[in-house]
Amino acid sequence: MGKRVLITGAGSGFGKATAIALAARDHSVIATTETQDQASTLRAEAPQLTVEKLDITSAEDIAGAGKFDVDVLINNAGAGQTGPMADVPMARVRQVFEVNVFGTIAITQAILPKMAQRGSGRIIIVSSIAGVLAGPSFGPYAMSKHALEAMGKAMRVELAPVGIDVTLINPGPYNTGFNDRMAASMWEWFGAGAVSAPATDLLRAIGTMVTTNQLDPVDVANKLVELVEATTTEVNNFMPPELRDFAKSQLT
Repeated sequence: MGKRVLITGAGSGFGKATAIALAARDHSVIATTETQDQASTLRAEAPQLTVEKLDITSAEDIAGAGKFDVDVLINNAGAGQTGPMADVPMARVRQVFEVNVFGTIAITQAILPKMAQRGSGRIIIVSSIAGVLAGPSFGPYAMSKHALEAMGKAMRVELAPVGIDVTLINPGPYNTGFNDRMAASMWEWFGAGAVSAPATDLLRAIGTMVTTNQLDPVDVANKLVELVEATTTEVNNFMPPELRDFAKSQLT
């Protein structure tokens, strides 16, 4: 029997690919996008989806999200920001937290009551390898994903008694365009005169490394489909799976 699934940030990347893959397996998918323009485009491209405009940083959109009664929420919407911590503008740090942390909490709280009343449901949080590891220039993004790890792990224990499962997926560098935009974001403001200016060559090298030989995002979409359909889940789901061992090696 198909599930009712709501996906945030479904206008592109993992969200869009997962929405289409789930619909092909007879799940009922509400694919949400940040803007009306994105919604219109997605409706035209994928008429098999129910498409709604849902900006998770909009109080008005969040207030209306309680109408959705779904079996699974995939928290996929996210923002990226790079830059050395000594220099990154605070407005940029706040913005990435508004989307990745506060917006994700807000939509989750809006969707949960109907799951709790029914006594079943699943929350899938799209974290990142940056949710467990942090490297040069990716600190602002990693901070926000570390916060999502804390959110997901706390909620997994808190919600289990009411029949709601919470799980996280931790992708590495996949070729959706997200990593490329994030790696480039620091160069909109970082330059000579910054505290971290001597590290410029290192920061450029890290950006090149993260955006070279990226993986096929279809694999992540397929894993998300698997998590939607699974009877039980693990706390973290690294993609590709060998990232789990890499993460462990870096933490010991």
